[in-house]
Amino acid sequence: MDHLLENLGATIKTALPACVTGHEVVRGELTVTARAADIVKVATFLRDDPACLFSCVIDITAVDWPGRAQRFDVVYHLLSPRLNRRIRVKAATDEVTPVASLIDVFHGADWYERETYDLYGVLFTGHPDMRRILTDYGFEGHPLRKDFPLTGFVEVRYDDEQKRVVYEPVRLAQEFRNFDFLSPWEGTDYVLPGDEKAK
Repeated sequence: MDHLLENLGATIKTALPACVTGHEVVRGELTVTARAADIVKVATFLRDDPACLFSCVIDITAVDWPGRAQRFDVVYHLLSPRLNRRIRVKAATDEVTPVASLIDVFHGADWYERETYDLYGVLFTGHPDMRRILTDYGFEGHPLRKDFPLTGFVEVRYDDEQKRVVYEPVRLAQEFRNFDFLSPWEGTDYVLPGDEKAK
């Protein structure tokens, strides 16, 4: 099976040498790396070519690599029901460079691209409705970025006096915790039988 995927990757690379920068088969899955500027051309080829026929988009998401100049890998998962194959396509971009929308190639890309924008901040040009889809109105930031704080910026609660939902800055109720190591619940200061062998 791996040799069939390797041949398919080589076919795609040969057909689109300027657009596809590489391919690899890992754990029985083909991953093709494409230039972000050519993602529409690559997706159209994968959908229409008789050797591919990837007519179904399964998922579009991103991976955040904050140490890189192009910190995001936009990842597309496609399915060929006719040939019973799957493929992953990766395209790298940064925080400000938009990626072309695949909504004209795959109509099902609509909500996936909105979700990727909402959670990672990746921009898609040509999308007819590029707005948040999962976070609340007025939400600031993109929660799946590695630099987003785990606590978030605001907390939400219902105020019974105002009879509405109130947004407030995050307050950590416990900044530091003191551990009582003499407590039997925290740990012991004596050696349990058998622990002397661990040294």
